[in-house]
Amino acid sequence: MSGSKKRGSGDRGMHVKVKSAAGRRESSTRWLSRQLNDPYVRRAKIDGYRSRAAYKLIEIDDKHKLLKPGYRVVDLGCAPGGWCQIAVDRVKSTIDSPKVVGIDYLDMDHVRGAVFLKKDFLDDDAPAALMEALGGHKPDVVLSDMAAPTTGHKQTDHLRTTHLFEIAIDFARRNLVPGGSFLAKVFRGGTENAMLQELKREFKSVAHLKPPASRKESPELYVIAKGFRGSDLPED
Repeated sequence: MSGSKKRGSGDRGMHVKVKSAAGRRESSTRWLSRQLNDPYVRRAKIDGYRSRAAYKLIEIDDKHKLLKPGYRVVDLGCAPGGWCQIAVDRVKSTIDSPKVVGIDYLDMDHVRGAVFLKKDFLDDDAPAALMEALGGHKPDVVLSDMAAPTTGHKQTDHLRTTHLFEIAIDFARRNLVPGGSFLAKVFRGGTENAMLQELKREFKSVAHLKPPASRKESPELYVIAKGFRGSDLPED
């Protein structure tokens, strides 16, 4: 499955109007309308990707070249598997020699060429389980599309997702190979200046980005850090 497929073609003029229904909340109607009229959702079904999120990684990697053949990848919060699919394809991971390991407490159907750990990344033994699944090798790339389940309270959601971002950073700094890369989701305003300054000391380049596949109304951004300088911290 290649990430170079043409995206968005054939979507013009295809608008589905969703009517309100008895017993369904207005917010649910809006969500359904958005899903049915989202070109990335339609393309994901055509291209065989698990979710529209696959295109976010495609767009980021097309520009920043994080995933290369032979690289080892850890995918944090991997369900339903869209990012795993892209990573497997681009690093040429196989069943006989898997180089992509994903972890999530949610169920996920098997992605050919990836190892899946059904486990909460916040569990104390999760980092060691990930490294064992990689055969003891350090990853070249750590990906995190983790976001805490929303509560509807903006500040609470912001803090919970920021916490996941910090935990992902800690895993990356303890386990990445020198020269490795880190890509993680944050919410707008979710990376404090001190946190970014710390990343800039540990990586050669650090930037915020918002790929085209990320909905304009979404507060999500991604932090990309490349060229890990190495760490004196003990490995997990």
